[in-house]
Amino acid sequence: MKVYLANPRGFCAGVNMAIESLEIALNHFGPPVYVYHEIVHNYHVVARAKRRGAVFVDHLDEVPRGSVLLYSAHGVSPEIRKHARARDLKAIDATCPLVTKVHLEAIKYAKEGYTIILIGHEGHDEVIGTMGEAPEAMILVETPEDVERLEIGSPEKIAYLTQTTLSVDDANRVIDSLRKKFPQIANPPKDDICYATQNRQDAVRVLASRVDLVLVLGSQNSSNSKRLAEIATSLGPHAHLIDGVEEIDSAWLKESRSVLVTAGASAPEDVVQEVLEYLRNRCGAEIIEETVREEDVHFPLPKSLRELVPVEAIGKV
Repeated sequence: MKVYLANPRGFCAGVNMAIESLEIALNHFGPPVYVYHEIVHNYHVVARAKRRGAVFVDHLDEVPRGSVLLYSAHGVSPEIRKHARARDLKAIDATCPLVTKVHLEAIKYAKEGYTIILIGHEGHDEVIGTMGEAPEAMILVETPEDVERLEIGSPEKIAYLTQTTLSVDDANRVIDSLRKKFPQIANPPKDDICYATQNRQDAVRVLASRVDLVLVLGSQNSSNSKRLAEIATSLGPHAHLIDGVEEIDSAWLKESRSVLVTAGASAPEDVVQEVLEYLRNRCGAEIIEETVREEDVHFPLPKSLRELVPVEAIGKV
């Protein structure tokens, strides 16, 4: 069996920054460190953080006054920040800078009187945070059909933004529908879909047609991981989104002479390596790493963390 290992895969710069921020906070303050929503959408990352003393909450009233609180990589609304200040929480903002970019765009368009169409998945943490920046000015759509149902009172001032972890193809279909219905629609100077999401999707598009089976490492609530599996399926091979090696069904391997292994932007590399070791031992797999695009992006630690933790403590992680 030939196993193609997609590169790039796994952790992106935003995920690395958020996880490192949580580790520094746990080391410096000790447990518990509270996290608003999952730090990233991955079972293994969340489980490991819980074992170290992170406490994940969905409501700030669950956090004792004066505690250390970390905002997840997906971002939060201004209302959550206000609530945290009212409870005297030591807030560390681990929002991915690319999500922050979308928030700032929403604020700008709202101040200029635009109606903002946000392309994204209802209920996703990132979407909730972004819509909280301008709730009166923003409308959420997910499909071209949603666009057809739109009725805008002042269509001369309309703009669109996107969730950062969407399928590029899906987002473009919705954008095309928006442009047909509202030819004058404005958009940010740079795409909102993040570089890591695009790169991982591009790697699947290049490699999936070579194989019989695609294994995507990632959790079911990870938007970008689900998109990888969907793209792979659309190109022909069977594709499965799995949290780890324990979810591999041996029946998938019986008719597969070639496999592509990749991982969503919140999936740890050690989980990928466990899958490769399983395929070596069970199928005598030959591992071939295929680099579709190089990545060298790095995000600095949040200013809010650097203000709370001494430089020497940060350097120990």
